Amino acid sequence: MISDWTGRERCVVLGDYLLEHAATVREAARVFGVSKSTVHKDVTERLRHVNNALYLQVQELLTKNKQERHLRGGEATRKKYTAERQIGES
Repeated sequence: MISDWTGRERCVVLGDYLLEHAATVREAARVFGVSKSTVHKDVTERLRHVNNALYLQVQELLTKNKQERHLRGGEATRKKYTAERQIGES
């Protein structure tokens, strides 16, 4: 269980997961059952002191995710209204 891990172990596991799955902070939080704030703090603050090479890779991914977030938001909105339209047509 992730809550049994130390902060050092957790930040490395979260960083590895983010990179391996090209995941967002929200996705990682859902998988590991912790808050988005916990994931973000672990990979942006704690990880730097535990594994700097991993930290730098995660920062690149987070930057990429931030640049793409408006696209994911637009896609989510499109899906929402498509689903509502289909329900209304039923």
